[in-house]
Amino acid sequence: MAKLADSTFLNCQAQPQPFSEVDGEAPIDLVHLSRQTFGDHDLERELLGLFDAQAAQFAKRLRALAAPGDADWRIALAHTVKGSARAIGAFEVGRAAEAYEQALRGEDASVAEKAEMLGAAIGRARGAIALLLGGAAQNGPTGKYFK
Repeated sequence: MAKLADSTFLNCQAQPQPFSEVDGEAPIDLVHLSRQTFGDHDLERELLGLFDAQAAQFAKRLRALAAPGDADWRIALAHTVKGSARAIGAFEVGRAAEAYEQALRGEDASVAEKAEMLGAAIGRARGAIALLLGGAAQNGPTGKYFK
């Protein structure tokens, strides 16, 4: 049986990112996304589109004023976005969603700050997705990943 380290999908090379990086990290890790989809470009586009739609809805709900008793649905949404973000390689969004979720669970005073950080991370990821999907139509800077 071949070792996991010898498998083909782990030997892919990093590609230049078509968007600016924050703190040395791109909003979407395209190498991770490619590994998750085994290089299926149509699936990559579909997953990015689904995440973008989900993130837009979450960002909208995140901006709603907090009311007593709404922590449960906010925790559930943060948890969902955390998993979705990590699946497509939006690791900054995943970390921000986890911090927000933990702040909500602990009734932390920094909940509003964590919500702002999550909103900003979602905005960066959605901007990157727009570039990627726009590049798909034009065969732009992401040519290898998106035809």
